Amino acid sequence: MADISSAVREALSQSPEYEIVSAHLSALLLAYPPPFIFVHDPEHARLTSSVIRSTLDSLASHNDSHTSVHYAHINAVACFSPRILFDTALNSLARWTPDWEDGALNWAALADSRRFNENVDAFVHGIQAIHAEAAAALMNVNGKGKGKEKTTESRQPSSRMVLLIERAERLRDNMPELLVPLNRLAELAQVDITTIFISENQWQDFRPPLRASPEPYYLDVPFLSKQATLDVLASSFPAISVGNMTSDATDMEAYHPALRPLYAHFLATLYSTCGPFTHDPTELAYLAAARWPGFVQPVLDAHRRRLHSARSDLDEPPEELDMEEAVGEIRAPGEDVRLRLMRLFTPSFTAALEALYPRLTHATHWAQTHAPPPDLLSIHPAHAPQALQAHVAALSAEHGTSNGAGLEELPRMAKFILVAAFLASTNPARSDIRMFGRGPDERAKRRRRKVGTPRKPKPGTTGAAVKIPQRLLGPTTFPLDRLIAILGVLLEENDAETRPVAPQYSLPGEYTEMEISRVALYGQIMELASMRLLVRTSPADRLDGTPTFKCGIGYELAGKLARELGIILNDLMYEPL
Repeated sequence: MADISSAVREALSQSPEYEIVSAHLSALLLAYPPPFIFVHDPEHARLTSSVIRSTLDSLASHNDSHTSVHYAHINAVACFSPRILFDTALNSLARWTPDWEDGALNWAALADSRRFNENVDAFVHGIQAIHAEAAAALMNVNGKGKGKEKTTESRQPSSRMVLLIERAERLRDNMPELLVPLNRLAELAQVDITTIFISENQWQDFRPPLRASPEPYYLDVPFLSKQATLDVLASSFPAISVGNMTSDATDMEAYHPALRPLYAHFLATLYSTCGPFTHDPTELAYLAAARWPGFVQPVLDAHRRRLHSARSDLDEPPEELDMEEAVGEIRAPGEDVRLRLMRLFTPSFTAALEALYPRLTHATHWAQTHAPPPDLLSIHPAHAPQALQAHVAALSAEHGTSNGAGLEELPRMAKFILVAAFLASTNPARSDIRMFGRGPDERAKRRRRKVGTPRKPKPGTTGAAVKIPQRLLGPTTFPLDRLIAILGVLLEENDAETRPVAPQYSLPGEYTEMEISRVALYGQIMELASMRLLVRTSPADRLDGTPTFKCGIGYELAGKLARELGIILNDLMYEPL
């Protein structure tokens, strides 16, 4: 994931919530820091890490000749092995950057050719070597004076190191043997070093057993308020001067300084719509970047139309118009225009959240397929919503936008297999006779409903436990023969009218029996398994026993394929919607 921009990081540092954390941490590190600090942020651990790194950068660049701060930032997700973690920490503490032209060599002490990434003991010796080099360099800088200018014992220069570990909870899964050594790093190395863990989980959730780790200094990050979040989002509005805009910078017109008040109202509406689902400023900024150009496009179109009309009255062609002059005349829209834009585009905020928050598509593609029609404000307000929807539908069809994840290009038989696999993964095996049986007895069982006297709930209970539908719990495994049986029922009921005429199959169901026994069908199943649309759960080299699978698509894709095939999926589900 890309790093947070400097403007957003500065706005976060100035927010009241993070300003307290930054000031508290700075006071600790400049005075007598504890050897182990645990920072807990249940919502925005990534933002907290960025703010702490900014604080450490300011401390490291501070011109204090008696305390030199060196820090290393480690992401426990990226550093998934001990050697990667050791090398990353030592390179950062030594301020060493591996160069590809020199062989991408890691840091090594000048007087020692040992490798410091083999184990914890070597890593501790590497930290001691870095601390010794930093202290010697600091003594050389401060010990050049003579007489009274020489460094006294009471003002001995010191080198302080900080090891910052983001997503520290991942150490429990990847490298649990390093939790205790990292917590006791100051005790093992006998140098001035502080370990800081940043996590979304509580320390009690992944602390080592038997109290092997020392008790940390806890630092809880308060939740971002609505106003602080809006201030952080407003900081993402680029500070572009009018003189720096060029004719090829079309997107820069959307971020004209005159439109900043409209951007503030836009962010407030976006937060009110998407705030119940996510409070992350980076996610909200991503949604704003996708929707803002289309939101402000009608204002820019109206500005160009007025400018063209003014130039036409002066008998000057619009091609001779200077872009700098055109951009400089942009004015903030009035209250009525702002309310009209909010009514038109507020429904699209939820559509952007559903598509961009789970990253079903990227912001640029979504903005292109949801762009408003030209001169939207010139359309009558009663017809503007319909015009906007029609234009978005046309753009989606033009760009080939679909929620089928590319499944439209699959063969017809593969679509039947996926629908059958979804039903096999969603319905329990005991319900197959009732849901897919087509004989007289099976139809009677399917229509039968048990009716009885409801039981009285026990005192203090609600009467029955809440049962979660299987489609929300995830797919279950099913054997291959069950998939073939359900596929046969679907083909017999929904494919008989479209299949080629075969007079040699005269008995009912004989054509379907031949279709489900073809080698090509089994080859299609293996092809879907290689595409991860079907997930094979049994070992591939196992010869005895029936292969088992799981369905790799969800309800939305299965419903789309079912509608394309003419299958009423809700009638075949054991727990219909």
